Amino acid sequence: MSTTKTQSQTPHLQRFSDEWETKRVSEFGDIVTGETPSIKITAFWDGSYPWITPTDITSDRDMIASERMVTQEGLNSIRRSLPPNTVLVTCIASIGKNAILKTTGSCNQQINAVVPNTAHNAEFLYYLFEYNSNYLLGNAGVTATPIISKSVFSEFVFQIPPLSEQRAIAEALSDVDGLLNALDALIAKKQAIKQATMQQLLTGKTRLPGFSGAWETKQLRELGPFAKGRGIKRDDVSYEGLPCIRYGELYTRYRDYILKVVSRIPPSVAATALPIKTGDLLFAGSGETAEEIGRCAAYLGKEKAYAGGDIIVLTPSEQNSIYLGHLMNHPIVAEQKARMGQGDAIVHISANNLAQVHIELPPITEQNAIAAVLSDMDAEIAALEHRRDKTRAIKQGMMQQLLTGRVRLVRPKQDLEIRT
Repeated sequence: MSTTKTQSQTPHLQRFSDEWETKRVSEFGDIVTGETPSIKITAFWDGSYPWITPTDITSDRDMIASERMVTQEGLNSIRRSLPPNTVLVTCIASIGKNAILKTTGSCNQQINAVVPNTAHNAEFLYYLFEYNSNYLLGNAGVTATPIISKSVFSEFVFQIPPLSEQRAIAEALSDVDGLLNALDALIAKKQAIKQATMQQLLTGKTRLPGFSGAWETKQLRELGPFAKGRGIKRDDVSYEGLPCIRYGELYTRYRDYILKVVSRIPPSVAATALPIKTGDLLFAGSGETAEEIGRCAAYLGKEKAYAGGDIIVLTPSEQNSIYLGHLMNHPIVAEQKARMGQGDAIVHISANNLAQVHIELPPITEQNAIAAVLSDMDAEIAALEHRRDKTRAIKQGMMQQLLTGRVRLVRPKQDLEIRT
């Protein structure tokens, strides 16, 4: 039996339609610039109230603690006690970093604090400042370090909706932040699981089903020949031409293996560089610390590529390069590379020293099995990171639409009932 909805049964949805107002920041509430309690008076420190500095503000919106906590005496000494739901906006150096103080506390003089009045929602103001961070930076005073004084900050002008719409916008963006935080936590968990798995499988402490034979002790020189990268200056790199890898990218752009190369060079530059092929291991020959020297990535791309200077290339024979790429960055190998590094300000490692590194190596069949397990984990983490990046892009688009009034949300049912 079918039923037909009557007009009275159809849900009535009404979007926010009230006019937005042009307001100065000074109209949002009280504007307070922080201060620092005396470091010499121990009674001011090691208390229970957060004293926020720009370095405490990260990607988390809500602040309940800081690196330095002050006592009630410390708050009294500077007369800068801030109530919960104060919006913190950095005003020097790291302009654009914002947070909400969720408990009573204070901040230093590098932060302008907004204590919202009853007409303004703290979460909405947080997102408003986050979205307009480039605007704030662009209007900072021109000094040795960009700075936004309290007086200048108070005069910034924004379009602001009524309080009920502020709350609705903040709730929508908070939901996206909740998803982003959940994804970040899941990614961190998966990465920790992978690290634990590597610790077990790459050392032979845990064996995959079906494997029980002894591992061989070998030096890297026994795996294949070494070669030295050459050429490729920073100015040579572009987004067109032939694929290339520079040593700095082994620290900043790649992990344990390389599937897609990010930089390219013209054929004239490639003619003087070292060609590499699929399966080669690439080591950074220079670094800032001994602990990171010799950072490695296995090249798994299908294209013929080229290695620049300060890259040491090992071409292994009859080994699994994905397995070796992971192993070369494991602490059992990294500790050996650190001992062989030479230099202070810039640390170097030679091909001859790398050739002396000892490893415990399983048969190729077990290498393949371990590499498959780690690759599956990497694929899962990469999928989550892609989802997180896509969600971030969605949030940016939502802020662009909602915080400018281009898109208006549906008015909550309870708000409609209050207005009727």
